[in-house]
Amino acid sequence: MGRTVIVLGGGISGLAASYHLIRGPCPPKVILLEGSKRLGGWIRSVRGSDGAIFELGPRGIRPAGVLGARTLLLVASLAMDSLCRGVFAGNSRELSVRSCFPSLFQAEQTHRSILLGLLLGAGRSPQPDSSLIRQARAERWSQWSLRGGLEMLPQALHNHLISKGVTVFKGQPVCGLSLQPEGRWKVFLGDSSLEADHIISAIPAAVLSKLLPAEATPLAHVLSTITAVSVAVVNLQYQGACLPVQGFGHLVPSSEDPTVLGIVYDSVAFPEQDGNPPRLRVTVMLGGYWLERLEADGHDLSPELFQEQAQAAAATHLGLRERPSYCLVHLHKNCIPQYTLGHWQKLESALRFLTAQRLPLTLAGASYEGVAVNDCIESGRQAALAVLGTESNS
Repeated sequence: MGRTVIVLGGGISGLAASYHLIRGPCPPKVILLEGSKRLGGWIRSVRGSDGAIFELGPRGIRPAGVLGARTLLLVASLAMDSLCRGVFAGNSRELSVRSCFPSLFQAEQTHRSILLGLLLGAGRSPQPDSSLIRQARAERWSQWSLRGGLEMLPQALHNHLISKGVTVFKGQPVCGLSLQPEGRWKVFLGDSSLEADHIISAIPAAVLSKLLPAEATPLAHVLSTITAVSVAVVNLQYQGACLPVQGFGHLVPSSEDPTVLGIVYDSVAFPEQDGNPPRLRVTVMLGGYWLERLEADGHDLSPELFQEQAQAAAATHLGLRERPSYCLVHLHKNCIPQYTLGHWQKLESALRFLTAQRLPLTLAGASYEGVAVNDCIESGRQAALAVLGTESNS
């Protein structure tokens, strides 16, 4: 009888892990568990009545580098049509360069200089190749999306997994994990349970820490210290308005405005998603210390509060003083893991424990080695390969 692997979390990392698990020569039985009613995690797209696309989470994926190329390979296989604050939405003084930007760390370690290391290269992996990857290079894509929004990617992965026999449970939050005497896992789902030979956890580290059994208390303690911050995303649409500048968007230093992380010019990046008739779309990201204090003090985090802050930011930064014709407000609680100083040591400690105890558990997701979509997909791929005991360039 073949092995059973349960994947916890139906975000992009868990979906990618499941996808790569079933691509092996002798694939295990795969069960994907998602606590919410939908898959995709923070990737979520909303279509307006005029056809405009509003991204509530990530809105574009970079094609550059090995990870970018691998994501394009994945898309092709499915046959589908101020740096710290911008990427991590946190306090740059508390972030670890080694964990947040490993390429910068490797360049400095190899050549004793970040600039020299980036110029000379700090060890490059062979690039995957496909017609889509070659198109991205030839046309010099800086980022890409999908015509119906990025959520089309997790939806396509879900459909593919179902067609390949993967069992997918939605609306099934895991209540606890226990290790059986024979070394198998029992996964508790409220009034029922499942058993597995191995678990890939693609849920946030702090959430996993509360599910682990007593035998894994040291691991649970380490994972509980990997915290995350919240971000409010406000999508604004303006009729008959024009931006005073062009570009992907801009970041806002906390010294200039403690409430706003940045503004994305959605209509510039992807005008194909402006709807009919086309209207200007921008997204204001709110967070940082201001939001942390509001949460800590128990303030009412109403949509009206975030909309007011976002409209004021759009007026101040971009001169958009008219009232938006459409607005969406979403507060993403604990959505961006914080790689604070010592994060790398936490990962090494967790890996040592898993190895020493021979726990059939593999960690994946944004809590560990990258928060971008490409990083999360690669994290799922690496987790699957570790379970399968194989290596692959695909």
